[in-house]
Amino acid sequence: MTAQTLPEEQPLPDGPTPAGSGDRRALLPPLHLGPITVETPVVLAPMAGITNTAFRRLCREHGGGLYVNEMVTARALVERRPESMRIIKHEPDEIPRSMQLYSVDPVTTGHAVRMLVEEDRADHIDLNFGCPVPKVTRKGGGSALPWKIRLFESIVATAVREAGRRGIPVTVKMRKGIDEDHLTFIEAGKVARDSGVAAVALHGRTARQHYSGQADWSAIAALRESLPDIPVLGNGDIWSAEDAVRMVEQTGVDGVVVGRGCQGRPWLFGDLQAAFEGRPDRHRPDLPMVISTLLRHAKMLIPYFDGDERKAMQDIRKHVAWYFKGYPIGGALRSQLVTVESLTQLEDLLGQLDQSIGYPGADAEGPRGRAGSPKKVHLPEDWLASQELNEAQREMIAAAEVDTSGG
Repeated sequence: MTAQTLPEEQPLPDGPTPAGSGDRRALLPPLHLGPITVETPVVLAPMAGITNTAFRRLCREHGGGLYVNEMVTARALVERRPESMRIIKHEPDEIPRSMQLYSVDPVTTGHAVRMLVEEDRADHIDLNFGCPVPKVTRKGGGSALPWKIRLFESIVATAVREAGRRGIPVTVKMRKGIDEDHLTFIEAGKVARDSGVAAVALHGRTARQHYSGQADWSAIAALRESLPDIPVLGNGDIWSAEDAVRMVEQTGVDGVVVGRGCQGRPWLFGDLQAAFEGRPDRHRPDLPMVISTLLRHAKMLIPYFDGDERKAMQDIRKHVAWYFKGYPIGGALRSQLVTVESLTQLEDLLGQLDQSIGYPGADAEGPRGRAGSPKKVHLPEDWLASQELNEAQREMIAAAEVDTSGG
């Protein structure tokens, strides 16, 4: 089973009512990022260990959008570390080639973007100011960095200047702020716009929230209102096409960014395209479709890991729970699947599943993974004491200005 088209007035069994085909046709125009036109205004959020070439291909085959690779650190890229060079690879038919950079240093940012531009490795560059994990924030990066707004401005402006040498658009993805007492998204959005970015995306949570609670769509609406002259994209709690439609209607965003909602569900991008085009068809996969997609995903990971089958199987393990969410396949078999060592073993285990199991309804939908609870944000010492920069940070900004002006 791939998709069902039901009459607009008939609700789906055990699932949400599909978006209608009348008043929601052409819900949004194409998304324009500089010279790039994204016909379906949907972006795959960069997710570490998830959005590699194998998963991106599965998603692209189902629907249109902009498919971003895993986040790569600017320093590791400049140093040409093997894993970072693997991450930035794109397949020949991946157009546009979209990648996300993380950096805390405008000079290194400039060198990394210059490398991508001069070696023709990207058509679009996104800058990460949204990551909440401790190894990023304790260095003052990710969702912590916009608090130091002048450093944020320097990193963004440097990337825009370097990318602009070849007309490559730069976008920014960020969170509301560090916590409710240290919100940065409105000011950072305006600074990013004034620095020349092509769009700004906002995840409606703070760093402290991590992935807990509910995304604050009202913050996304506020940013949209504050930046009427560039595209604003919304991110957070999009688990279905209907969620995406509601976000657009409630916030006025120009497009949506989808992260955890597509884990184990690459067909979600087909649903999103259908919804934005006003069509009611949605994927309601039976177990054979899930099995075949998981197996194909695993096979595509082998060339991604340069033929290392064992490494590919280790990588597919984390996807098992997401793919089979809501499907009654048995705990013992699930346990075996998450310890699989070879493709043959995976095929044998999948062959033991009951091929007659259909789509289980609402149990297969909704949030994926563990939302967890609010977490302490690990920051550099005295980070929140002031938004003023220290001497080392001011020197970095000055060095970046000299470096890019003479490049």
